[in-house]
Amino acid sequence: QVQLVESGGGLVQAGGSLRLSCAASGNIFRIDDMGWYRQAPGKQRELVATISRGGSTKYTDSVKDRFTISRDNAKNAVYLQMNSLKPEDTAVYYCNAYHATVWRTSHEYWGQGTQVTVSS
Repeated sequence: QVQLVESGGGLVQAGGSLRLSCAASGNIFRIDDMGWYRQAPGKQRELVATISRGGSTKYTDSVKDRFTISRDNAKNAVYLQMNSLKPEDTAVYYCNAYHATVWRTSHEYWGQGTQVTVSS
């Protein structure tokens, strides 16, 4: 079993910055793709950014050039640096990770979510 714990959310003014962190713990063999998703009130959960174990990244168009995803494989951690925040970035942000087991299976895990609120 793998647990994902996020931190770093909070309240910030428009134009400000926040850095989200997520660390995986438990009986880990290998963490593959990791990512961040978000869900605003009344909306579906959407992809924000993903990063492969090798460091390849993908971003949703609305956050390109403002957000940066990174990871530390030794710590089984993923980060999201969010700059130039806008009120429309307000949402609960969820960490996501795929755990590869020694039996060559892959399981998806989610964190509990951290609130990001951007005031105008």
